[in-house]
Amino acid sequence: TISSNHWIMAWTGLEINTLAILPLISKSHHPRAIEAATKYFLVQATASALVLFSSMTNAWYTGQWDITQLTHPVSCLILTMAISMKLGLVPFHFWFPEVLQGSPLITGLLLSTAMKFPPITLLFMISQSLNPALLTAMAIFSTALGGWMGLNQTQIRKIMAFSSISHLGWMTIIIIYNPKLTMLNFYLYVLMTTAVFLTFNSMKILKLPTLMTAWTKTPSLSAILLLALLSLAGLPPLTGFLPKWLIIQELTKQDMA
Repeated sequence: TISSNHWIMAWTGLEINTLAILPLISKSHHPRAIEAATKYFLVQATASALVLFSSMTNAWYTGQWDITQLTHPVSCLILTMAISMKLGLVPFHFWFPEVLQGSPLITGLLLSTAMKFPPITLLFMISQSLNPALLTAMAIFSTALGGWMGLNQTQIRKIMAFSSISHLGWMTIIIIYNPKLTMLNFYLYVLMTTAVFLTFNSMKILKLPTLMTAWTKTPSLSAILLLALLSLAGLPPLTGFLPKWLIIQELTKQDMA
């Protein structure tokens, strides 16, 4: 998907990506895992169909299959919705916490990082063709809802899912004005989320009450986890503060903040 210039090749890459992660989600054969895999498949298949429909509509009107030549307004609108569905932006976010909750921690890490890479790259490639009003609205709601819904959770994986939705909101709001800043934000988000998930996996933590008593058993890992979570929250002078600061600076230049 990342290296392709043709819509059909990009779509094929997205489909291979989806089919590759499904066995990892349903590996445990638990009913919750099977449910998560089914939900993931249905949402991703719908989004892929919309990607195909959008590119075909664009090719019908303009004769172009090139990814960067997406110019038809209806195609742009449908594609914005399709990629938002793949990423889990509001209002297409409902599947993501449920799927993450039904997956093992390492699969959850892949869903939160590697599986977001192809859609965010597609967004990067077509950033000039996107609908600014729709994307900005979805980004603001994602950032707000991701932070707000995460407050009510006790399951670690669901909290991480809402954190992911919130961070994706930050990334998508700036992609029209400064796509490179979005990619910087994404790389740093992947780095911090990987650190958090791997620490949770080492400590075998799935719920907040377990995390509260972990300090006595593994003090060094708990200290690393604290720093990683504060960085993910964007506390200065940690790494996570840099992209948020740059995004707010760029939005101020665009008279949006």
